[in-house]
Amino acid sequence: MMTILKNLLAFSFFMLVFFSCEKDDNNTEPPSVELPDSTIKLPQVNINTNGREILDEPKINALMTITVDDVIDYEGNIGIEIRGSSSQFFPKKQFGFETRDASNEDINVSLLEFPEEEDWILHAPYSDKSLIRNRLIYDLSRAIGRYSSRAKFVELTINESYNGVYLLLEKLKRDANRIAINKLKDDENSGEDLTGGYILKIDKADGPDERLYTNTNSITSTFTPNNANLNQKIHFLYDTPDKEDITLAQKAYISDYLMAFEKALSSDDFKDPIVGYSAYIDTQSFIEYFLLNELSNNVDAYRISTWLVKDKNEKLKMGPIWDFNLAFGNADYCSGGATNVWAYRYNERCPDDFWLVPFWWRRLLEDPAFVSQLKARWLELRSNEFSNALILEKIEAYTETLTVSDGIKNNFEKWPVLGQYVWPNNFIGDTYEEESDYLIEWVNNRLSWLDTEISGL
Repeated sequence: MMTILKNLLAFSFFMLVFFSCEKDDNNTEPPSVELPDSTIKLPQVNINTNGREILDEPKINALMTITVDDVIDYEGNIGIEIRGSSSQFFPKKQFGFETRDASNEDINVSLLEFPEEEDWILHAPYSDKSLIRNRLIYDLSRAIGRYSSRAKFVELTINESYNGVYLLLEKLKRDANRIAINKLKDDENSGEDLTGGYILKIDKADGPDERLYTNTNSITSTFTPNNANLNQKIHFLYDTPDKEDITLAQKAYISDYLMAFEKALSSDDFKDPIVGYSAYIDTQSFIEYFLLNELSNNVDAYRISTWLVKDKNEKLKMGPIWDFNLAFGNADYCSGGATNVWAYRYNERCPDDFWLVPFWWRRLLEDPAFVSQLKARWLELRSNEFSNALILEKIEAYTETLTVSDGIKNNFEKWPVLGQYVWPNNFIGDTYEEESDYLIEWVNNRLSWLDTEISGL
């Protein structure tokens, strides 16, 4: 398989040169060939908690040192905690941390050449035995001009105990270099000021009860999802401003905006460009969000870890994407491992799930104008960033980085899960090469199926 990938290099380089000369009407950067990280050894993240246990919350004080080829890239105080939902059941934990100054006050810093910020994540691929699914989709999203968390492979050691290969990620938040929207202040409660920026999530609720949605933490849609057997509802969690900071006027505005959008989308005039759904949403963002999730058949798509953004004087946008650990054929439930199903039709396969997909996507695909734009964007991406050659070359580059650095060897010596079922694996490879080959074959089959299905919409 690696030989086949290397034979695609010449074709990929031709595609890169050809399309870099084309005018970019979507304000995206030209696609880049993803080369292995420059260092032979992965960046090493060492955390010293002085013997204290890292908890779910609150964050505890610790010291972090990051070295690149044994040269210190960063050294300083942090506050660190365990993060995640279902991933907390795995022995390999993921962490959220804040960089702090000598007085343990939050401070913006640059880590591994990422833009300065204070909030970071150490993502722990565990059920994803390829170790690369999140890195792949995040890089693809940014390649098509949609912000997603920057990501780099690292190896983590805590209190001198090696903990495996991780991804250093940017926490999704409002920031000029992350989700670049207006900062909505608590005294901005009327006029243009009230129109943004807001960040919302369709997700599991925070706290010990993941199903606890209230008027304090969320907005509840009045539209029942398609195929809902148990009267399930869609909830939009407040992220920015959060439930503690958002004012009553701001709650009313963003709730009314969402309800107006859903009402327009469900109406008989939903296709009308003046009074229909397109008056409320940035259609291009919805299309590209759809294509990223369908490309990967993300089993959580549209219903969990789903982010929405409403900036000042702008329409509602989908994204950024988040959490694709169970995508690309890595889930054995609700056809999560299949290459020949639509992710947006999840409710038809699993109508009893508590978290379902909003009615939006099936309705949008009833509009010929939306479908026409979607087809055009798919064809454009398939000849460029979503080509088999460029996607598979990314996979090869990540694999080479993890191989030459001994990251694969070290990780699976620490966590010997190859050949074992880890929830919710759809495929169990006895070796890393088998896991990688499965991912490559899955991607090729998925692209072929989508080519046929999208052309027939």
